[in-house]
Amino acid sequence: MVQLRDKQATDSELLDCAARLRALCSAAGALFWVNDRPDLALSAGADGVHVGQDDASVDEVRRLVGPDMLVGLSTHSPQQLSAGLRCGADELSVGPVWATPTKEGRPAAGLDYVRHAARHAGERPWFAIGGIDLDTVEDVVRAGARRVVVVRAIRDAADPEAAARALREALA
Repeated sequence: MVQLRDKQATDSELLDCAARLRALCSAAGALFWVNDRPDLALSAGADGVHVGQDDASVDEVRRLVGPDMLVGLSTHSPQQLSAGLRCGADELSVGPVWATPTKEGRPAAGLDYVRHAARHAGERPWFAIGGIDLDTVEDVVRAGARRVVVVRAIRDAADPEAAARALREALA
């Protein structure tokens, strides 16, 4: 999965980038997601849209995008995870596990929250997120995560392909 997330870009810039990412994801057989913006997800032909706790509710987003687009939800506490499971989100993110500049101001939820998700999320797909890289991925795997979200671990790597491969191997 690849998610387009850029809080500073204009709608036009996001749609230009989305067109390129949509084509790349289609060629690679990967799901393409847009962050926060159901309207742009529809315009971009995305497979999914991911929203946060302060965005439109999953029910509102589902009404906007229809039944075929995937809807994801960020959660930061056991209570939010429970609500996310009840609301019918297709996937959930759990974290941030550690503080991260991509979630500025959001306190770390810690590995205990990952353990909680591993015990309570059932079959719903969920992803550990926040500060995960090659040095920390084994910690979240030991805590029960089977999927992770990363940004800097790949974007800032000297060899992004090798970093992605190593992260994937750590999850296997």
